[in-house]
Amino acid sequence: MTFVPVAYEHAAALIGLRPYEVSRDPGLLTRAHTEAFRRYGHSPVVAGIDFYNVEAEAYGAVVQDAGGIAVPSIASTPFRHVSDLLGLKPIDPAADGRFPLVFESAMRLRTACPGAVVAVPLSGPFSIAQNLLGMEEILVGALSDPEVVREALLVIARHLGSVIEKALALGLEVIVFESSASPPLLSPSLFRTAEVPALAHLGAVHRKAAGRGIAFILGGNTVPVLDDIIQAGAGSIICPAEVDGEAFFRKMRAYPGVAVRINMRPGVFARSYEEAVAEAASALALATGKDNVCIGSGVLPYDAIPDIVRRIQSYIEGHQR
Repeated sequence: MTFVPVAYEHAAALIGLRPYEVSRDPGLLTRAHTEAFRRYGHSPVVAGIDFYNVEAEAYGAVVQDAGGIAVPSIASTPFRHVSDLLGLKPIDPAADGRFPLVFESAMRLRTACPGAVVAVPLSGPFSIAQNLLGMEEILVGALSDPEVVREALLVIARHLGSVIEKALALGLEVIVFESSASPPLLSPSLFRTAEVPALAHLGAVHRKAAGRGIAFILGGNTVPVLDDIIQAGAGSIICPAEVDGEAFFRKMRAYPGVAVRINMRPGVFARSYEEAVAEAASALALATGKDNVCIGSGVLPYDAIPDIVRRIQSYIEGHQR
């Protein structure tokens, strides 16, 4: 059984720096994730810290230092209404915001982390819209004018498509993070009408360029929309820690070719080995007898204890199916 530690802000902690500092410098970003790989030997290695902010910043949002060990946050954006997003200019991953920094770091990590898949993290269309407008504005828009929201998400998806193509052309993978769209934040019916067309565009672009499904990461209660996520082109998904795992895998019987990472609750890695091993045992029980699955840590907190991460890695990877 494979264990996948998920290190973003935790990678910054491993080199004794704050997430904000690491997120603004390609050398530090490379150094942080190289150190995480040295300790854990995980794959994929994802070149990001505050991955939900990168696209918003490329579109004109101001990202601020949130202080201390907090990840950077969005201070302001030039957008107020869903209709404003219809006129977004395409993202140039070679020039806009921190995209050049992310790509530079990802390319360095290909050399620094031999044997690992190196991925560029991308926010999903709904998550980007939420970051640009705020959750209240995008949700009210989805209820009052779902067609405008659907078109705005498609505009963003088309822009992301060009980023996906560039990453794949460079030999990198992409992972799309879209938990802002997960039920109950977005109802299953709104997910299908407003969100699925945008996800399907990303899935189609990825399949055309790579010949395989895309990695979609959605937390929350994804069971009601699991069929929609997979039919949009997912080749890899997560089973979130907060979901009914048995119900999740009952649905997954129809999709044996889709890889699943069973996520643990990440907070346990900052508390005690005993709590972490109990969580790992629950994940292993869910994984037993299932093919095409691995177990993940969830997003490790900044102050995760490396010794606990390594011991849980040994515990899980010593498990026989």
